[in-house]
Amino acid sequence: MERMPQTPSLVAMFDSGTINRNLYQSKEEVCSELYFQDNNLLSGSLEALIQHLVPSVDYYPDRTYIFTFLLSSRLFIQPFELMAKVCHVCVEQQRLNDPGTDKSHIRKIAPKILQLLTEWTETFPCDFRDERMMRNLKDTAHHVTHGDEMYRKNVQQIIQNLIRKLAALSQYEELIAKINAQSADRMAILKSKPQSIQRDIISVCSDPYTLAQQLTHIELERLHYIGPEEFVQAFVQKNPLDNNENCFGDKKKTQNLEAYVEWFNRLSYLVATEICMPVKKKHRARIIEFFIDVARECFNIGNFNSLMAIISGMNMSPVSRLKKTWAKVKTAKFDILEHQMDPSSNFYNYRTALRGAAQRSLTAHSSREKIVIPFCSLLIKDIYFLNEGCTSRLTNGHINFEKFWELAKQVSEFMAWKQVECPFEKDRKILHYVQTAPIFSEDGLYLASYENESPENHIEKDRWKSLRCVSRALPSINQGGISASLDSQIQKILCKLQ
Repeated sequence: MERMPQTPSLVAMFDSGTINRNLYQSKEEVCSELYFQDNNLLSGSLEALIQHLVPSVDYYPDRTYIFTFLLSSRLFIQPFELMAKVCHVCVEQQRLNDPGTDKSHIRKIAPKILQLLTEWTETFPCDFRDERMMRNLKDTAHHVTHGDEMYRKNVQQIIQNLIRKLAALSQYEELIAKINAQSADRMAILKSKPQSIQRDIISVCSDPYTLAQQLTHIELERLHYIGPEEFVQAFVQKNPLDNNENCFGDKKKTQNLEAYVEWFNRLSYLVATEICMPVKKKHRARIIEFFIDVARECFNIGNFNSLMAIISGMNMSPVSRLKKTWAKVKTAKFDILEHQMDPSSNFYNYRTALRGAAQRSLTAHSSREKIVIPFCSLLIKDIYFLNEGCTSRLTNGHINFEKFWELAKQVSEFMAWKQVECPFEKDRKILHYVQTAPIFSEDGLYLASYENESPENHIEKDRWKSLRCVSRALPSINQGGISASLDSQIQKILCKLQ
């Protein structure tokens, strides 16, 4: 298939100094419905924006526009409906159903339309989990190619690549479900046999740098399968009349983003559990110092999500109240890390470090230097406030495309970061432990903490007494992650970060 000349990477194009909002050849039929200022597209009607997406013989939309519109359009129209409209515009404008249409004309337009379908299927493959999308994709391809052997193989290649992506995604989701099941099984065993607690993290991995590398493996794998649309799909209002089970269902819309938030929660609770579990004060202090070193290595790698999860775990009240334990810890390195991730001034220090890591990534020659793993909850918060803080539609009914340029800019950075190949060797024993080891619930952590260092005031004593009545044998076990929708999870995140 003849391919359209490709513009630079999305991240390079969305750079604040070179954002390509004005690289469009105008289409006379929609100009009146698109509003430009200084050649920058600021707003337009939905129909005009859809027409602006569709190629013609002498026009192909800029890649930044394609990404931005496909990302944001789901707030106004479901993907399968958009695909149907794209097909309709193609057929009508190019007279593809007209028996008298010159084959040379079709051969001029077909590569461009197929290129658009390629970009759609490669960047937003999850849209095509909806059977209606697959039907519309095949219908559009049929209209464009008219069965021409020259393009039939190209269409087959697009569909085969899409099916491979969706199969890989399903395998990943099955793997996460299997890991969660193994974790639940280990929790059940622990509940019935409390004495089965024999190992801790240091017995599995005594090198902080190695553990930081394995955490980075988990982060990059889980990042890789988050679709860019998930950051927007969380804000889409469900249509109560749409009960089609075959549609791109609710549980799939943000499933992998939710799994990633669950991973952050799990790592935080794992850190707290590992610290609170040992009976000996010396052992607890050793584990605290170990995790401080792991957190420092995560910072050096550019793994800010694991870094923040570790700091969060160490700052949980059941851990922070262990004053006798902390007295034995050299905290200078921890103080530096806390300063880097200080939430004051809207996480100014972290954002500065993130920009530095992002700049390093752009000029890096090795995968090791390209690693940038953002603090996910803050990224969600930023996107949430961008969506809530600006209107999506203007008073004249136009879509506020200026808002969506900013949204796409944030998501495009994430798109680049999630493509990085992890350069570190996998250690399956460590990976298995970190992802399946039993973790205490908040009550369980408090009970373990009080057992190790006695309550200091009446409030703590009353809570300890209550917890001991509930669980005589073993601290209650955290069932892991979140069970609420991402919508409620976002609210929890905002409460913690504000």
